[in-house]
Amino acid sequence: MALHIDDLSAAIRKAKRELRENLPNYKAVFAEVESAMHEEAQRIAQLRQRGEPVIPEISFADIVENRIGADQIALVKARGACVIRNVFDRSLVEHWDNDIAQYVERNHLDQKLLNRAEDKYFGQLASGKPQIYGVYWSKPQVLARQSAELTQARVFLNRLWRNESEGRVHFDPDHVPVYADRLRRRPPGSESLGLSAHCDGGSVERWIEANFRKVYRHVFSGDWRRYDPFDAAWRTEVEEIPSPAVCSMFRTFQGWTALTPQGPGDGTLQLVPIANAMVYILLRALQDDIADDDLCGAMPGRALSIKPEYHAPLFHALSSIPLMQAGDTVFWHSDVIHAVEDAHRGKGYSNVMYIASAPSCAKNDAYLERQLPGFLDGKSPPDFPADHFEVDFAGRATIDDLSPLGRAQMGLDR
Repeated sequence: MALHIDDLSAAIRKAKRELRENLPNYKAVFAEVESAMHEEAQRIAQLRQRGEPVIPEISFADIVENRIGADQIALVKARGACVIRNVFDRSLVEHWDNDIAQYVERNHLDQKLLNRAEDKYFGQLASGKPQIYGVYWSKPQVLARQSAELTQARVFLNRLWRNESEGRVHFDPDHVPVYADRLRRRPPGSESLGLSAHCDGGSVERWIEANFRKVYRHVFSGDWRRYDPFDAAWRTEVEEIPSPAVCSMFRTFQGWTALTPQGPGDGTLQLVPIANAMVYILLRALQDDIADDDLCGAMPGRALSIKPEYHAPLFHALSSIPLMQAGDTVFWHSDVIHAVEDAHRGKGYSNVMYIASAPSCAKNDAYLERQLPGFLDGKSPPDFPADHFEVDFAGRATIDDLSPLGRAQMGLDR
């Protein structure tokens, strides 16, 4: 289902009036939240300044051998993110990176990019657009998505969530559908190609849409410490405003796989590693210094911008991810604030494949039905600008490249 709003200003005013009426002490609750978030953000900043890791790192081998301890899991859930090391063999990923380079070059993608459909999703993010390629169906992308290794890693991540609560089962964590996403290929020396801080998966909907309000029921009731970012209740039933590049699948974690070595200063990913920072964002918009028809600048059909003028305490925790090697992956909770460094000052390309973690549920099954024709025809998936670059690309993955697991993940055998 998609959410349609005819009069956005009226809808925002109505939502804020209802939320304030249901939480008459919204000022006092926010003051408590602000103090807690400021303390946590400062603690993360101090760890970073001392050179200590702020993004948990785990070994894929430990996932395979079931050696991930309770303390590690607790830290991943508190930070809302983790790096998983050595998911793929480095030589395999280097081969994939070379294959992708040849794929985009022999099909003259750079020329096609000059005529691409406008991607307005990042339009309000001050730093501009990163070098993200509208390519979804290269063979390396398809092989990585259907790999046993990445599937096992994503099942582990799905299981970090409470998939049963409020008397209902929300999803099956052990089945991982494909959410086809793009590539980033960023050359050294590129400047002003980052993204400012934002969240994906809903902007104004978080305050307006009924099921989003249920997701954040404890926040909007003032009992914010009961809010569990990993409780999936109602998350598989939310409705987003339709827009190119707005994800309409339920992702437990967004993620990417490193195709090249890259680290801080290489135009890499930055995170605010506070899993429940959405509490601050939601309540901040209800405060009296924000106009009644405004949600701290949130725009429909866009990424949810996180701005220093509204969300200053959270920026103390904004941290670049650690040095990544080819074959490492990074994942972050679907509500976690993230950004991309403006400048790539490293010596080599900074390349990634965006591959998220998603579980099987009715919402995601419905998306697979809409996505499958795109794969068969080489067209862009439903959530993305309709460029359809790959329709006539030589070397594009086809149904013959799918393993039995890949067929199931694409929804072919249902």
